[in-house]
Amino acid sequence: MASSAPTQFAYRTLKTIGIVDAYPKYSDLTGFEKPEGNSRCCTYSPCGKWFAWATPEDVKISATDSGAIHTTLPADNVHEIGFSPQGSYIITWQRPTKQEDGNASKNLKVWQTDTAEHVVAFVQKSQTGWNLQYTHDEKYCARAVSNVIQFYESPKMDTVWGHLRVEGVSDFALSPGKNYSVAAFVPERKGQPAMVKVYQIPNWNAVLSQKSFYKADRVQLKWNDLGTALLVFAQTDADKTGKSYYGETNLYLMTVAGNYDCRVQLDKEGPIHDVSWSTDSKEFGVVYGFMPAKTTIFDSRANIVHQLPSGPRNTILFSPHARFVLVAGFGNLQGQIDVYDRQAGMRKITTIESSNPSICEWSPDGRHILTATTSPRLRVDNGVMMWYYTGELMYKSDMEELYHVCWRPQRGIPLPNPLPPAPTPHTSALSHVATSTPKKATGAYRPPHARGSETPLHFKREDEGGAAHIYANGSTGLNGFGSKNRRREVPGAAPLVPGAAPGGGVSLAGTGAGADEESGLSKTALKNKKKREAAKKAKLEAEAAEREGREKSLNVPTAPRSSSRNGQQQNGRGRSKSRPPKDAPTGPKKMLQQQQQQQQQQQQDEGQDDKKVRGLLKKLRAIEELKQRLAKGEKLEDTQLKKIKTEDGVRGELEALGANP
Repeated sequence: MASSAPTQFAYRTLKTIGIVDAYPKYSDLTGFEKPEGNSRCCTYSPCGKWFAWATPEDVKISATDSGAIHTTLPADNVHEIGFSPQGSYIITWQRPTKQEDGNASKNLKVWQTDTAEHVVAFVQKSQTGWNLQYTHDEKYCARAVSNVIQFYESPKMDTVWGHLRVEGVSDFALSPGKNYSVAAFVPERKGQPAMVKVYQIPNWNAVLSQKSFYKADRVQLKWNDLGTALLVFAQTDADKTGKSYYGETNLYLMTVAGNYDCRVQLDKEGPIHDVSWSTDSKEFGVVYGFMPAKTTIFDSRANIVHQLPSGPRNTILFSPHARFVLVAGFGNLQGQIDVYDRQAGMRKITTIESSNPSICEWSPDGRHILTATTSPRLRVDNGVMMWYYTGELMYKSDMEELYHVCWRPQRGIPLPNPLPPAPTPHTSALSHVATSTPKKATGAYRPPHARGSETPLHFKREDEGGAAHIYANGSTGLNGFGSKNRRREVPGAAPLVPGAAPGGGVSLAGTGAGADEESGLSKTALKNKKKREAAKKAKLEAEAAEREGREKSLNVPTAPRSSSRNGQQQNGRGRSKSRPPKDAPTGPKKMLQQQQQQQQQQQQDEGQDDKKVRGLLKKLRAIEELKQRLAKGEKLEDTQLKKIKTEDGVRGELEALGANP
């Protein structure tokens, strides 16, 4: 690609699609007519020669230099578009449907880009991993089916060229390097560990490298650009330790030669947020750990090269020339972007204050950064902003319901040395800077009495000079995951002296009473224990008061305490107690209890009599009904006749109970 060609990006909104020539023009591409209406997707070819977009009726392909439509594919309702590395083939995916005979329709189609000729079609139900994978020269392509990775020769896709059988394979990735190789992933099952194997194409029986590990429900296979090393970013759906809502993450490094593999050791507890290879394939960066996250640059043997300051960050991107590193915090973070210069020993160049971006990409010239706020994540303030690597805003365009933005791939754009200063910004950027008011740093809420004073260290984040936060959840491990019985500490309070009671009370250490018990109790357990002790004490006091009242009512003098041999009175078991005689009258409280019991018994007896009367009356009514039926001449059964004969007995029982039948 000629160095004089301007950089270019495309965007898709709710109503249209556009192509913009970026630096130095900052204008719409001449010759490209913006299509109106609903367009589902758009993309550039990896070579940067073609741009394609899908309408409800067809797929159109235009040349990126002129903007003119080159050809049209007769494919309706296309939801995904992809290109081969050199742009010779275009692949489309439609939602799976069924034919009239009940078979699934072939919804994955391959076309010749230049002639729009249909090449081959497959059945592809899942939209995840829908596209074919090609080697760098488009000689081979591959797709995964059940337990098999099928390989095709691109000019002869009507027949399968080779089969790589891997039992349970769920994901694979072709190497982008010149040596043909493929990595296949098999998740955990039936107690067996997950595994990643690297094969050479077409020598399917020889495994170049392999790595097995647990805690991997799914992975991201990240090759470096040379195809000599592979990063395996493993993730689980759930974290059994309860430390993270999003599951556990681990990172492994493998080489194609098979002479080195390892688990990348990370020195901070928490999830892995992002992993990225340097474009020169010599280093890779990892953002990891609970917020504030750490960012570390490793070499090709997973040795630490640089450690960047901690901060609220979750994204890392290397520039196309591997000169700069971008570390940012997007999503629910503030959107700050730090730019570092690798040639200057990872010197920080600037911090860009972007506004809620959903997309962030380096430009192909390695000097500009594109950020965009898109729908449906945010439906307000949608638009595109372009920054110079030193932090100046160069271009801004507001759009309504922006859904997608992407750079045109361009290779061969040299990076000047030394780098020139920032050029003159576009008028859109100048007007935005002139009209926008700088945001005042509000920070966290502070109560009135604390305003105007310095923030205590225990309220500061780790990257602001505060102490490292301890995520304690009952397990032991890195970063202070302490034991379950660890005493709770109040941030900012003076540490407790060993043996001292909570709240500054008298120490119980060494007394044997509560020293070992209360040290391991939580605040709630201590509170419940105090309640139980208070209830027990109240019960003892009530019993003592009852004994005292009973003794006074009986007028029985209390026997004097017996004296010991040395003349001292004895307490406890040696004390003699006076007992009232058996025939002595009971105390007032006990008499009251007896009266209540008698009343309850009487009420219970009366209730039983009432119940019996109701039953007898019911039986008498049934007898009267049978007598009426008999008088009408109706034939009764023997049991019914016997029941009529019991009438006198029923009436007698009612009279005995005092009821009037």
